[in-house]
Amino acid sequence: MKFFERVFNWITKLFPLWVVIFAAVAFLFPDPFKPYGSWIPWLLGIIMLGMGLTLTLDDFKLVLTRPLDVLLGILIRYFVMPGVAFSVALLLRLSPELAAGLILVGCCPSGTASNVMTFLSKGDTALSVTVSSVNTFLAPLLTPVIFLFLAGRFIPIDPSGLFIDILKIVLLPIAIGVIFRTLMPSFIKKIVTIIPVISVISIIAIIAIVVGLSAAKLATVALIVFVAVVIHNLIGLTLGYWTARGARMSHYKAKAITFEVGMENSALAVALAIAHLNPIAALPGAIFSVWHNLSGSTLAGFWGARDKNIDQ
Repeated sequence: MKFFERVFNWITKLFPLWVVIFAAVAFLFPDPFKPYGSWIPWLLGIIMLGMGLTLTLDDFKLVLTRPLDVLLGILIRYFVMPGVAFSVALLLRLSPELAAGLILVGCCPSGTASNVMTFLSKGDTALSVTVSSVNTFLAPLLTPVIFLFLAGRFIPIDPSGLFIDILKIVLLPIAIGVIFRTLMPSFIKKIVTIIPVISVISIIAIIAIVVGLSAAKLATVALIVFVAVVIHNLIGLTLGYWTARGARMSHYKAKAITFEVGMENSALAVALAIAHLNPIAALPGAIFSVWHNLSGSTLAGFWGARDKNIDQ
């Protein structure tokens, strides 16, 4: 069993490398990946199911014991990143499809990677888990509304369709996971080490499929999308930290808010873009999936090493 755990850890730790490798393969040989576009929502559902299998009621207790911290994390998350994405899209004069895709990334909730980065940075992991969980449950309401408001000027938006799809591919799998966790805690505890690996494989598959579907145009837009994603992410991380500090949060708490703001559920953005926009609009989400793990792990490593002897 320990052998498999080492293999699983090896796979998850090298996640960015696998993404780059499979994205490159999909770009060079796109045809084998194109038939699997319809798999993307199901793959995201698997990721969300995994999230549900790891959730407990304790993950939400901070809503009652530290409501202001949680509320601030939610407000910063849903106000900062959509606005930054909209501004970057205008600044770089992105095409309507790419602008909508970038804004969609900003409108999605934070992903489970933010919890991992907060833990590695020796930040307030409990706050991170609570904020990302609440953000995810608010996504069916807030994501379509904010996206319609900001991206509606670029392309036609169907907010009711977004609402339904987020319910189906995010909340439903999470709810099923929570039910299984409640009814079969001993069994779930035995397989919990496998869940991150399955999520990583699913995300890699999603990115490879998106690259394959848009390979023909990717070469002409890759640079501008990469620049937009990097600016979006770095501004989000910076504003997340300093807004939290400006609200008199401790450095320990601000690290959690930083990752909750700067790291997105970009796989959700990819799935929604494929379903409601087009493969080109999914590129910002696909590239964000790679970049925010690189920037997030770098920042988490820096903070973790610097703050290891600090009394939080």
